[in-house]
Amino acid sequence: MKIGTRMPGFAGKIGFEAYCEWLAENGFDAVDTPTPTAETARICKRLGLAIGTCDAAAGGLLSQDKAKSRKALSALKKDLTAIAKHGGHTFFTVVGPDDPSQGRAKTFEIFERVYPKVVEHAEKVGVNIAIEPWPGGAPWYGSLGCTPESLRRIFAAIPSPNLGICYDPSHFARLQIDHVRLLHEFGDRVKHVHLKDTEVIPEKLYESGILGESYDRTYGFGEGWWRYTIPGEGMVDWQVVIRRLEEIGYDGVLSVELEDHHFWATPDLQKEGLLRSRDYIAQFLKDEN
Repeated sequence: MKIGTRMPGFAGKIGFEAYCEWLAENGFDAVDTPTPTAETARICKRLGLAIGTCDAAAGGLLSQDKAKSRKALSALKKDLTAIAKHGGHTFFTVVGPDDPSQGRAKTFEIFERVYPKVVEHAEKVGVNIAIEPWPGGAPWYGSLGCTPESLRRIFAAIPSPNLGICYDPSHFARLQIDHVRLLHEFGDRVKHVHLKDTEVIPEKLYESGILGESYDRTYGFGEGWWRYTIPGEGMVDWQVVIRRLEEIGYDGVLSVELEDHHFWATPDLQKEGLLRSRDYIAQFLKDEN
């Protein structure tokens, strides 16, 4: 397994090439990219960085406006083709609607109609799809694929081996879902892994319950009673997670997704958060030398 990152805030300020140079200088093996181009592929090859997941345009895909959905599908197909052309192999996506108030059941109806066309094109060009289990924002939490209930329906509707998950235990932990049990059930669907953790704060949970804070915001990247953290500072047992990934034969990229209140305010703090994450996870990986 290779340790890489999604691009944190400071990466956007210094640019893709400079960020990749920083990764290579600091012992990272991979990077998650925007929709790749010949230039991003050249940069990754020069620096010896594997490409993790690739982003692509998918806004409007699950809209109730069929014309908007068709336009989004056309754009996404072009991006999937670009991913394959420039050395990518996995499209990273949140399966959420433009209007989360329509409810997850309605969104799934649209998904069943539209997403087989996405997967068919992904199969054609040789790209996997990794569904991120972010539930969406409050109060609707409208995204699909963030619970076993939802994932079972998704894979029953589209059993293609090209469709899978980005295993991010932080989301399952905040939703009070057993992230290790989920890995057992959906291990054969893991296309990518995010290194991110979740801390539950008992005093904040007592104050507001799972409704979250109403008047203040104590943490960025959280709802008061929980917050995302770097690996090792939350409730995820990463040694168990890495062992389970090894057992199912996962040999892909582990990407640090930096969303931690305490490692975000400045570029130096973001770098520290990435390096701490790298060092914490590295201790659990088998030495392949």
